[in-house]
Amino acid sequence: MSNDKEYIVIKAKENGVTVIGLTRGTDTRFHHSEKLDKGEVMVAQFTEHTSAVKVRGKAEIQTSHGTIESGEE
Repeated sequence: MSNDKEYIVIKAKENGVTVIGLTRGTDTRFHHSEKLDKGEVMVAQFTEHTSAVKVRGKAEIQTSHGTIESGEE
């Protein structure tokens, strides 16, 4: 696997943040999920199998394009 794939960093701002990986291809499907508690950090990479990441709950998401907060009303 090459090292030129995009990484994102997700930091939970509350307990129970869910991070879900979605597959590539003609049928997008869930292929992996993780639960994070407040303060936990996950580093995720887009690969030939992962095309998208869905985040449920309050979290800070850092990418090479900037930072965004999820779960804000």
